[in-house]
Amino acid sequence: MIKGLAITPPVIGRISIGHLVQKGEKWVPEKDDSFTLTTQVQGRNGWVLHPLHQQYSEQAANGKLRAIPVRLLFNDSELNLRAEYSAFDRSTGRPVCVGNGETARRVTAEGLDEMACPGPDRCPFAKQAGCKLYGRLNVQVDGQQDELGSFIFRTTGYNSVRTLAARLRYFEAVSGQATRYLPLLLRLRAKSTTLSYRTPVYYVDLTLRDDSTLAQSVQAARQEAERQQEAGVDTEALEAMARALLGNGQFEETEEDIPQMLEEFYPEAETDNPPAQTCDMASPATAAVKTKATTPIRQSRLTSKLGSASPTSNQPPSTATAASHG
Repeated sequence: MIKGLAITPPVIGRISIGHLVQKGEKWVPEKDDSFTLTTQVQGRNGWVLHPLHQQYSEQAANGKLRAIPVRLLFNDSELNLRAEYSAFDRSTGRPVCVGNGETARRVTAEGLDEMACPGPDRCPFAKQAGCKLYGRLNVQVDGQQDELGSFIFRTTGYNSVRTLAARLRYFEAVSGQATRYLPLLLRLRAKSTTLSYRTPVYYVDLTLRDDSTLAQSVQAARQEAERQQEAGVDTEALEAMARALLGNGQFEETEEDIPQMLEEFYPEAETDNPPAQTCDMASPATAAVKTKATTPIRQSRLTSKLGSASPTSNQPPSTATAASHG
């Protein structure tokens, strides 16, 4: 196997809150209050909708997709949701520093160095580079044909990451590590806070299906786990391989992810419009003390397709893959 290349779970589609719209020659984020399921193909009008999006939207009230029936790829919560503090070079899209609150891997002139990670609120480099919490959730949507494929939801929202992390840990514990077999719902929720000036902020939650209790869901999940084991499906081997493949490289994003990364991670650096898809609540520190990001933005064929930066804006960059704020 080629070393230095992180092999991530296979992705067959995207889940986002909000979307990018084209205004002239620029792509700018636009808020929304519902999920969007897309393919990995981007056309003139943005991301091409996945066939499952229309199917579930037609079943939803007012056509607003706010709950998606999903299952998980793994029993291990850390494989399903990978969250880190991340900073990216806005001219290339490549990661420059990734940390977990204790240690970080940072690209320097000498190469890749490991150093202490105090978190974006207390790290001078993080404030300069626009470091923020970055989470990736892989789920399987009911109705997809690929049994090992997944839809990915990317977010920089504290509310979404914290809620999803808690839910996954709880489900893993209460089901006896049979999370993969639980029938779940990915839900869009809203709340108001003082930091949001009492306006609704959206975040993502993971719950049981409406027609099932916890006891019923856990019993069915354990029975399904036993049936899969009897059929020869080795989930432990699958998870061991997934860990090895993720650990094969230093960073998860690849060069083909660069256009999407710049659109979703730093929209406010490119446009005056508020963030759209994956950014829910900003961190408490960045909400209270707004710090200007100084990482240079070099114009290229990619960045020219995005909005232009405001010369007077001192708002920290925020992603475009999550809800308006949540």
